[in-house]
Amino acid sequence: MTFLQLRYFVAIVDAGLNITLAAPRVHATQSTLSKQLKLMEDELGFLLFTRRGRTLTAVTPAGLKVLEHARSALLALANIRSLAADTRSDARGELHIATTHTQARYALPDALRRTSARYPQVTVHLAPGGDRESLDRLRRNEAEMAIVSTAGDTPDAEIALPLYRWDRVALVPRDHPLATRQDPLRLEDLAAHRLVSYESSREAGSSLRRTFGDAGLLPELAMTARDGDLIKTYVRAGMGVGIVAEMALDPADSDLHAVPITHLLPPCITWLLMRRDHLLREHAQFFILQLLREVSANELRRHLSGERPILAGPATPHWRQWSTPQPSAALPGVTAPPTGTRSRASLPEIGAA
Repeated sequence: MTFLQLRYFVAIVDAGLNITLAAPRVHATQSTLSKQLKLMEDELGFLLFTRRGRTLTAVTPAGLKVLEHARSALLALANIRSLAADTRSDARGELHIATTHTQARYALPDALRRTSARYPQVTVHLAPGGDRESLDRLRRNEAEMAIVSTAGDTPDAEIALPLYRWDRVALVPRDHPLATRQDPLRLEDLAAHRLVSYESSREAGSSLRRTFGDAGLLPELAMTARDGDLIKTYVRAGMGVGIVAEMALDPADSDLHAVPITHLLPPCITWLLMRRDHLLREHAQFFILQLLREVSANELRRHLSGERPILAGPATPHWRQWSTPQPSAALPGVTAPPTGTRSRASLPEIGAA
C-alpha cells in the first residue's frame, strides 16, 4: 500500500464518492484512481466501498476505519514535509485558508499582503465558502486554518483564536422609509420588511432567527447569499432590507443608507481556527501573527500549547479598531529575507503538539 493510494482513497471520499470529481483534485485520471483503488482493496482483502454496478454508493464499515487512519497518515506525511522544508530553509510553499467571502474580501488583504512581502515564494489558496463549509475543509485537512464568525459561541475546533468583534447593519436605498426614520429601529420594523441576508440566516439556529423567535416574530427572507456585495446588489434591486456585516460597508455604497441595529442583533466574533495536530510552517505562523496584532509569538505559543488560552472577551478588539491599517514599520521584516536566511528566533514551533 502506498501513500498515493491513501491519497486517492481520501480524495474519492471527500468528492462524495464521485471518482470523476476526485480525479482532477489529485491530478490523476479516472482510470488511474479506479486501478489504484482496486489494488488497495486487493491488498487489504476487503472492500472500501459498496457498489451498485460501477457506482460507489457508500463507504463500508471497514472502509471508515481505514479512512480515519489514512487521514492521520497523510497528515503525518504533510507534517514531515513541512518540518523538512523549514529545516532546509525552503522559501517555497503554500498556504491554504478556508473562510467566508466577507472575511476574504475585507479582513484578510492586509495580513496576506504582509505575508506575501515576507514570503514572496509562497502561494496562497483562498477557499471561500460558508462557515460550515470552511469548518469541514479544516477537519478534512484541506486547509491549515479556517476563519469563520459566530454570534458569541466558540466554534467547535481544537484551536480557536478570537480575532475581532463586529456588528451587523441594515442596508436600504436612500429613498427607503427606514432611511429617514429618526428613532431607533425595532425588530417589529424589520419584521415588516422582506430581508436579504447571509445564507446562514436560513438555519434554524442562526442568531437572526433566534433573536426574532425570542420576540415572537418570524423574519421573512426574500433571498440569501454568501457574499455581502451580492446582498448589496439585491438591496439596490429592491429585493428587501439587507442585513450585512459592518465590514462590508464601502465608500462606494453612497447610494445606500446604513441603519444601526447593534441594539437588535447580538455582536459577532471572527475566529481563527486550527487543528492541533497540524504542523504550521513559518509563513503560516507569520500570517497568524499579522491577524493577532496584540499577541506576541510567545503568547501565541503558550495558547497553542494550552498553557495560557486567549479567550474572547472585552480584550478582543472591535472591527473598527482591528481594521486600522498598520504601518509597515510597525512590523519589521515584511520584506523578503535574503536567500537562505531565516527568522525562527521570532517564531514559535506551532502545531502537532
